[in-house]
Amino acid sequence: MEALARLRNCPMSARKMRLVVDNIRGKSVDDALNILKFTNKEAAMWLEKLVLSAVSNWAAKSDQSSPEEFRLYIKTAFVDGGSVLKRFRPAPHGRANRIRKRMNHVTIVVENKVKLEA
Repeated sequence: MEALARLRNCPMSARKMRLVVDNIRGKSVDDALNILKFTNKEAAMWLEKLVLSAVSNWAAKSDQSSPEEFRLYIKTAFVDGGSVLKRFRPAPHGRANRIRKRMNHVTIVVENKVKLEA
Protein backbone atom coordinates (compact mmCIF):
# COMPACT_ATOMS: atom_id res chain seq x y z
CA MET A 1 0.00 0.00 0.00
CA GLU A 2 1.27 3.44 -0.82
CA ALA A 3 0.48 6.88 0.52
CA LEU A 4 1.03 10.31 -0.97
CA ALA A 5 1.98 13.70 0.43
CA ARG A 6 2.23 16.93 -1.54
CA LEU A 7 3.76 20.28 -0.74
CA ARG A 8 2.44 23.06 -2.92
CA ASN A 9 3.78 26.56 -3.52
CA CYS A 10 6.95 26.14 -1.49
CA PRO A 11 8.79 29.49 -1.74
CA MET A 12 12.05 28.12 -3.13
CA SER A 13 13.30 27.38 -6.61
CA ALA A 14 12.75 23.86 -7.90
CA ARG A 15 16.44 23.52 -8.72
CA LYS A 16 17.48 24.02 -5.08
CA MET A 17 14.81 21.60 -3.85
CA ARG A 18 15.85 18.89 -6.34
CA LEU A 19 19.37 18.82 -4.88
CA VAL A 20 17.98 17.52 -1.60
CA VAL A 21 15.19 15.35 -3.05
CA ASP A 22 17.74 13.43 -5.12
CA ASN A 23 19.50 12.41 -1.89
CA ILE A 24 16.45 10.71 -0.36
CA ARG A 25 14.77 9.10 -3.38
CA GLY A 26 14.56 5.30 -2.96
CA LYS A 27 15.83 5.30 0.64
CA SER A 28 14.00 3.90 3.65
CA VAL A 29 12.05 6.45 5.66
CA ASP A 30 14.42 6.20 8.65
CA ASP A 31 17.47 6.76 6.44
CA ALA A 32 15.76 9.65 4.66
CA LEU A 33 14.88 11.38 7.92
CA ASN A 34 18.47 11.00 9.16
CA ILE A 35 19.81 12.44 5.91
CA LEU A 36 17.40 15.37 6.07
CA LYS A 37 18.16 16.06 9.73
CA PHE A 38 21.86 16.55 8.99
CA THR A 39 21.55 18.29 5.62
CA ASN A 40 22.43 21.95 5.89
CA LYS A 41 19.92 23.35 3.39
CA GLU A 42 16.57 25.05 3.84
CA ALA A 43 14.93 22.46 1.59
CA ALA A 44 15.73 19.74 4.13
CA MET A 45 13.44 21.38 6.69
CA TRP A 46 10.51 21.41 4.24
CA LEU A 47 11.14 17.83 3.12
CA GLU A 48 11.44 16.46 6.65
CA LYS A 49 7.92 17.71 7.42
CA LEU A 50 6.66 16.30 4.13
CA VAL A 51 8.13 12.82 4.73
CA LEU A 52 6.58 12.74 8.21
CA SER A 53 3.26 13.75 6.66
CA ALA A 54 3.50 10.95 4.09
CA VAL A 55 4.20 8.40 6.86
CA SER A 56 1.22 9.72 8.81
CA ASN A 57 -0.96 9.46 5.71
CA TRP A 58 0.18 5.86 5.24
CA ALA A 59 -0.68 5.01 8.85
CA ALA A 60 -4.14 6.55 8.52
CA LYS A 61 -4.81 4.84 5.21
CA SER A 62 -3.72 1.37 6.33
CA ASP A 63 -5.16 1.53 9.88
CA GLN A 64 -1.81 0.46 11.38
CA SER A 65 -0.61 1.93 14.66
CA SER A 66 3.13 1.48 14.08
CA PRO A 67 4.52 1.98 10.57
CA GLU A 68 8.09 1.10 11.70
CA GLU A 69 7.58 -2.66 11.40
CA PHE A 70 6.44 -2.46 7.76
CA ARG A 71 9.76 -1.03 6.46
CA LEU A 72 8.45 2.04 4.67
CA TYR A 73 10.56 3.50 1.89
CA ILE A 74 10.29 6.48 -0.43
CA LYS A 75 9.01 5.00 -3.67
CA THR A 76 8.68 8.22 -5.65
CA ALA A 77 9.87 11.76 -4.99
CA PHE A 78 9.84 14.56 -7.53
CA VAL A 79 9.79 18.33 -7.75
CA ASP A 80 7.85 20.39 -10.28
CA GLY A 81 8.16 24.08 -10.91
CA GLY A 82 5.38 26.22 -9.52
CA SER A 83 4.20 29.74 -10.14
CA VAL A 84 6.58 32.67 -10.37
CA LEU A 85 6.09 36.02 -8.64
CA LYS A 86 7.46 38.75 -10.88
CA ARG A 87 8.89 41.91 -9.34
CA PHE A 88 10.88 44.82 -10.72
CA ARG A 89 14.00 46.43 -9.28
CA PRO A 90 15.22 49.83 -10.43
CA ALA A 91 18.36 49.77 -12.54
CA PRO A 92 20.67 52.56 -13.80
CA HIS A 93 19.63 54.95 -16.59
CA GLY A 94 15.90 54.64 -15.84
CA ARG A 95 15.70 50.94 -16.66
CA ALA A 96 14.16 48.16 -14.60
CA ASN A 97 15.41 44.62 -13.99
CA ARG A 98 12.95 41.77 -13.50
CA ILE A 99 13.21 39.64 -10.36
CA ARG A 100 11.60 36.21 -10.48
CA LYS A 101 10.64 34.68 -7.13
CA ARG A 102 10.17 31.03 -8.00
CA MET A 103 8.06 28.41 -6.25
CA ASN A 104 7.82 24.64 -6.52
CA HIS A 105 5.57 21.66 -5.86
CA VAL A 106 6.98 18.53 -4.20
CA THR A 107 5.33 15.09 -4.29
CA ILE A 108 6.46 12.15 -2.14
CA VAL A 109 5.03 8.62 -2.27
CA VAL A 110 5.87 6.10 0.46
CA GLU A 111 5.25 2.38 0.26
CA ASN A 112 5.78 -0.59 2.56
CA LYS A 113 8.13 -3.49 1.77
CA VAL A 114 6.48 -5.89 4.24
CA LYS A 115 3.02 -7.05 3.15
CA LEU A 116 0.00 -5.93 5.09
CA GLU A 117 -2.11 -8.63 6.66
CA ALA A 118 -5.74 -8.31 5.70
